[in-house]
Amino acid sequence: MIIGIPKEIKTHEYRVGMIPASVKEVVSHGHHVFVETNAGTGIGFSDQDYIDAGAQILATASDVFAKAEMIVKVKEPQAVERAMLREGQILFTYLHLAPDPEQTHDLINSKAVCIAYETVTDKNGRLPLLAPMSEVAGRMSIQAGAFALEKSRGGSGILLGGVPGVEPAKVVIIGGGVVGANAAQMALGLQADVTVIDRNIDVLRQLDVQFNGKLKTVYSTNDSIEKHVLEADLVIGGVLVVGAAAPKLVTAEMIKKMKPGAAIVDVAIDQGGCVETSHATTHSEPTYIVDEVVHYCVANMPGAVARTSAVALNNVTLPYIVNLANKGYKKALQDDKHLLNGLNVYRGQITCESVATSLDLPYVDADSAIA
Repeated sequence: MIIGIPKEIKTHEYRVGMIPASVKEVVSHGHHVFVETNAGTGIGFSDQDYIDAGAQILATASDVFAKAEMIVKVKEPQAVERAMLREGQILFTYLHLAPDPEQTHDLINSKAVCIAYETVTDKNGRLPLLAPMSEVAGRMSIQAGAFALEKSRGGSGILLGGVPGVEPAKVVIIGGGVVGANAAQMALGLQADVTVIDRNIDVLRQLDVQFNGKLKTVYSTNDSIEKHVLEADLVIGGVLVVGAAAPKLVTAEMIKKMKPGAAIVDVAIDQGGCVETSHATTHSEPTYIVDEVVHYCVANMPGAVARTSAVALNNVTLPYIVNLANKGYKKALQDDKHLLNGLNVYRGQITCESVATSLDLPYVDADSAIA
């Protein structure tokens, strides 16, 4: 199979779909890889590194798209990239379609085979291709929150861990999954006062054991969310509904009642955000203020630590890339129901039910679509 790796073009996105080590692995299976020039320079991989791994370098993204049978990316294709997709071409990347009708319609019109990292599952119902980026984003959320709380950024001027004689910041984490657990780990490490809210009692039990009772666990209701959000200095939104738009658990009314100078880091912003006043920001302008509350809503948070993120992502995507290349997409999807769960758009049809529901579009079962 011919695999194409274009340079990422989203604002301040330095990650790359395949690092040289991944290219070398794929080439060893007899496949061909075309890489756009300078695709990996943002994280320290030169064109020569890719050539040494067995890839060929092409001058433009359009050259890569024109030659490749499968495009491997990191972030959702931007409009100019979507225009280069063709019927039957495989696109393997993060998509986050539920809050993005424009992208969804473009992918439908392209008739490409679009497989989303974020809805691929494993035998335990987890999201193996989302997990490493959720780990990164969860850990980064505390760094970002500490930054947003600084007075010069519009925050209250509170130090997360306090100092002897001064109370630490109250950190409230909504969602106890991978993002939440990693955020809790970092916040506790900084000696903050940490509360995790989740609707799954088993998750709360697991977190209680994991952190030896050092954090507070609260069952999620509208009342408990409001109570703890209003007391918080920093709120981390780590809610995920697979493939669907994130629920708005923190309302605009709650924001109005929060402490002046409090901060929110909405990690769920890729799926539309779990805070009613959230809208996507960039690494160039990461924050804005609503009702004296600092909002950090960067839609590609892991892109700020691109080297770590790219390698972590490649560690989990590589086996799927190899299978898709070795078997062809149809057999790979038919042989692996968990990879099939990643199929969001297939030759003009929506094959992810949660995306179809979120955007009020017709849904076709993935099995039926590829049969």
